[in-house]
Amino acid sequence: MTPTLDLPRPAPGPAVFKDESFRGDYRYGNSEAALRRFPFPFPQDRYEYSVNIEPHRPGPQGAVTEFAFDIDEHYVAECRDRALTLARDPGRCASLPHMEAAGWDTLELLMESLARDYPAHFTLQREGSRWHWTNRPLGLAQTFTFGDASTLPCPPLEYITRQAQGDFVLMDPRDNDLYADAGMVTSQADWSLAFDLGMSFKEWHAPVPMAHGMGIFDRALKYLLMLQAGAPVRRLNWTMTVNPRLDTSPEHYPEWGPDRASLNADNIADKLHLRVELQGLFRLPRSHAILFSVRCYLASLRELATQPVWAARLHRVLRDLPQPLIDYKGLGRSRPLALDWLSRFDEGQVLPEGWAPARLGPSVPSR
Repeated sequence: MTPTLDLPRPAPGPAVFKDESFRGDYRYGNSEAALRRFPFPFPQDRYEYSVNIEPHRPGPQGAVTEFAFDIDEHYVAECRDRALTLARDPGRCASLPHMEAAGWDTLELLMESLARDYPAHFTLQREGSRWHWTNRPLGLAQTFTFGDASTLPCPPLEYITRQAQGDFVLMDPRDNDLYADAGMVTSQADWSLAFDLGMSFKEWHAPVPMAHGMGIFDRALKYLLMLQAGAPVRRLNWTMTVNPRLDTSPEHYPEWGPDRASLNADNIADKLHLRVELQGLFRLPRSHAILFSVRCYLASLRELATQPVWAARLHRVLRDLPQPLIDYKGLGRSRPLALDWLSRFDEGQVLPEGWAPARLGPSVPSR
């Protein structure tokens, strides 16, 4: 038997997983530690479209980019929310028949990464094709034969992505293009895997305004087609959402869409959340597919304002956002209320460039 992937060092990752909900009563919040590592996406006072891709190298200790896949205090609650969504709508995980090998590639990448990077929580033991996987936070243990789907309780892509935070799309390279041919998508920002399954790279991104005319997706596709195994890349994306809800899918718009009308000056700081996606892209070794991981982080305006630099910068970004982006991100109603609340933190001061949080400032006003 080969040795486990446990490493003889203090185990990173959260010691306690929070009991939370991303629907109904919305029992959600970030600890101070979680806020300090929140991937605030605006290094400058004005947001501009760009390809925005960098190597996915290990980041600073404790950062969301420290490891390939981030596990934090919301892990158990997010996996539970995914299970609720799948029980209601199994089609949120889908794969075209030719993507089975890519599913096994994804299982291997995630299991190896989690066991190596979070040894207190995950263990992978292998003896040839016979593997044993242990997930302590979710209380799971599974012995299976790698490559034999009958030895798992569900297909390999579904099995492992039920145990990971964020969404996952597998893009198949062919005809000098990338096709979204498989995925697990339960925490998306208003798009549908069922609708996009099988689409080419540009078809999938067609709703995004401005970027096509700037040639951004032409450059991104050319870059990704040359992506090498073992050299993943990452980028940040963002939008805003009402309530800390993960499942903002078109299929369930009647449930979450009306929440936008609930915003007012009294509740904007607690109900409106900045939704940041840490997106990773990995070339898989056997199938040569590209795994697109989309990890969602949520923080309310009140939480963000514990970092006064962030509050002032978000005010400037929203104030100067082009109208096509205001429309695309659905900010028509929330933006004026957010600007009014955030303006108290923006006195025209010069803000440092970069993403890092400033020293915790004074307590945030209650209104």
